[in-house]
Order: sequence, then structure tokens, then C-alpha cells
Amino acid sequence: MPVSEVVGVYDADGGLLGEAAYVWGKVRGTRHCGLCDITHATVRRKREWDEMVATLPVPVRLLHLNELDDGLRAAVAATGAPVVLARDAGAWHQVVGARELDAMEGSVRALEAAVRLHLDEDRPA
Repeated sequence: MPVSEVVGVYDADGGLLGEAAYVWGKVRGTRHCGLCDITHATVRRKREWDEMVATLPVPVRLLHLNELDDGLRAAVAATGAPVVLARDAGAWHQVVGARELDAMEGSVRALEAAVRLHLDEDRPA
């Protein structure tokens, strides 16, 4: 069954306190999230990210650790965060893990290539 959705999960909590804790940890050198580096510039989301997502054939959501439903929480518990997951046939599976996200060094195009490759592999022959 083809992928119906892609979700990126940040290694951080959302909301004012979660965001502030992440920024403080990043400044101190104790926190890092490769997905954050790909989707965000210094303070706001990269325009390049929004443009790329608009061209993908499936919906893409970005979530924080405290925004996950039970199914996503279980998937992230198994993979770790940050992570990019895809859902097909109701199950979540990893597309790109934390090490790969770090290796992309903030490149939207590198993540796009990985997601498109996964979507192409999942397409029926």
C-alpha cells in the first residue's frame, strides 16, 4: 500500500516553554535536532522547506514530542527522535533517522531526495 502521509518529529517539545528550553540548550551546546536544522533558519521556518513540501504527493506534518498521538509515540519510542516517518497501511516506519538527518547538514534538498526515494520505492510497480 502506498504512503499516505509523512511526519517529521523534532527532538524537542512544542509550545513556548519547550521551544525556549530547546533554544537555551542549543545555545549552551547541550541540545541538537537535525530536523530543526533542515526545516528552520535561525528563528523561522525556511521558505525552501515550505516550497518543497508543497511539491510532494503526500501530506507532510511536523510535530514535537509532546504533540504525538499514541501510534506516533510508539513509533518514535522505537526509532528515537528526531526522525522522519511514513505511514502506509496504517503503520508507521522510519524514512530517515537522527544520524542521517545530522549528515544532511541542514539541507532541505537532501531530505527531499530521501523522502522522494522512499515514496518511489513504495509506489506499486
